[in-house]
Amino acid sequence: MNDNFIDCFELADKGKATHNGIKIATRNEPILRYKLGRDVVQLLAMLTMLIDHVGLVFFSGQEIWRIIGRIAFPLYVYGLVQGYIHTSSRPRYMFRLGMIALLSQIPYQLAINPYGLNVVVSLLAGAVVLHILDRSDSLLLSIGIVAAASIVMEMFPFDYGAYGLLLILIFRYSPAYLLVPWHLMLNMLYLFLNSWELQLWSLLPTILIAYGPLVWKRIESFRVPSWIWRSFYPLHMLLLATIQLWK
Repeated sequence: MNDNFIDCFELADKGKATHNGIKIATRNEPILRYKLGRDVVQLLAMLTMLIDHVGLVFFSGQEIWRIIGRIAFPLYVYGLVQGYIHTSSRPRYMFRLGMIALLSQIPYQLAINPYGLNVVVSLLAGAVVLHILDRSDSLLLSIGIVAAASIVMEMFPFDYGAYGLLLILIFRYSPAYLLVPWHLMLNMLYLFLNSWELQLWSLLPTILIAYGPLVWKRIESFRVPSWIWRSFYPLHMLLLATIQLWK
């Protein structure tokens, strides 16, 4: 089984697993009921991220590139959560995330943001918070952990900031039928707080994940080699950084 994504998801709404009184998806009771094409989701995530970054670097005045790019982050969050639930070793899973983040950081700073942290750092932070929450038996303590992590991610230049963490928590703890409403409310909150109009488009992949996975089924036979999936982010950042340096 690939540790980054799994092939089949069953609805956890009727499961008995809870965390501080909240029904959650466990290793045996993932969040979604449908079969999803793991490799198709990976391919779509990589393609839309590449479009987003190409638009940011080379066509900054053309909004359509960034609109398409809003599809990527929810797919990566979805992959992170499913990988976290189903990995055979969470420490190794987080170690791999850390290595990808480390390899990507300098190219990211050269190509995209010289003062920021790349998005894999945000995903790793989310995985660490999930790991801590899984060991907390106190609702009050869990709320404090999430609040503290959110503050840290807003104080330091984490990509997506607290928004990224909250979306990870939604994908981890929300039942399938509430996934879209919770994501919509989060987007509306950040539209009000930060005027993130473009981020409203990120709801589209969540709608597909929650309600339309049969769309993936027709082409789920396509397979993405694991080495391509794991090396894509640092390699495309390195390529963009090299082009930036030679412009």
